Formats: sequence, structure tokens, C-alpha cells
Amino acid sequence: MKLLKFCILYFVLTMSAVAAPGAHGPDGEHLDGASGHTHRDAGPRVETFTESFELVGRLQADELSILIDRYETNEPVLNAKLEVDLNGLKVLAKFHSDHGDYAVSDERMLKALAAPGKHSLLFTLSTANESDLLEGTLTVASEVDADDHSHFPWAWSAVGLFAVAVLLYAIIRFRRRKKSTGNNHA
Repeated sequence: MKLLKFCILYFVLTMSAVAAPGAHGPDGEHLDGASGHTHRDAGPRVETFTESFELVGRLQADELSILIDRYETNEPVLNAKLEVDLNGLKVLAKFHSDHGDYAVSDERMLKALAAPGKHSLLFTLSTANESDLLEGTLTVASEVDADDHSHFPWAWSAVGLFAVAVLLYAIIRFRRRKKSTGNNHA
């Protein structure tokens, strides 16, 4: 009976430690996803850089919010002129001094960016002393893709239950055989 208790305890403890495909970490992120570029609460995101600047943009419901820093120092680039080009649709981003970001709120561009797929963006940045072109891709997953995973490792659970059933069958059979051979010798 001790062996049976040990096997059940072992199964319960080890199944909780399995990180199956689609498993989640402590903050809900996918453990099998691309590292460093997926943010569960940020929505679709574009990241790009050149020798001088780095840019991060996040697509939200009402705007494309863009932060720009100097590549070497991470110093924010403030009050610059930023033009965003999506397949010939060019929009000047508005600078928000209170947040230190640039925002695109043009309805046509937001509608185009919200469509599922990969969107190539060209950012033209002009400061008082320099200018630069930054290219990036914003990937928007369809709602089906975003929700097309299970939070419970059904496959691993089925394998584990099958293994426990086989183990229990073997233990019961072993004990019956032991009792039947033990009764013959008595």
C-alpha cells in the first residue's frame, strides 16, 4: 500500500511542474513564445532602431503611441517631427509633452493598422540637427490566433492519467499474484 501512496503522491507533485507547450509563466506570458517581444498587456507593438535612434510603438484602440530614444544613451527624443508612412498613407505624429511620446490618431491609419496581418511602417524622424529613417513591422494577430490556445495542458493530463492507470493496474495485479502465491505456500 505504501508503494501505491508513493506513486500517487509522485504523480501529483510532478504533474504540477510540467511546462507543456502553451504553458504560462508567473505573469501569464507564454513560456514557449518568442522571448522579449511579446507583451500580453501592450497589444500589437513595433520596435526598430538605427545607429542613432530606437523606436517603440504600441497600437492602442485610439492611437499608435510611439516612444523614441537616442540609441547610445536612451535619452528621450522630444519635440521632433515624426512622419509615419503606411503603404503611401503618410501621417504626421503629434508630440505629447506630458507623456513624452508621439501619437498617430488618424482614423484611416488606425483602421488599416488594426487589421490582422503584418504592416510595414516607415518612420521619418527630424530633429533640430539630424534626421533618420526607421523601418519596422507591426504584427496584428487575428482574434482567433490570439485566443487559439488552451490554458490547461489537456494532452499531458491524458498521458499522466493513462500512466497512473497502467501503474495502478500493475500494482493490483502484482499484489493479487503475491497473495495467490502466498496462499499456496501456507
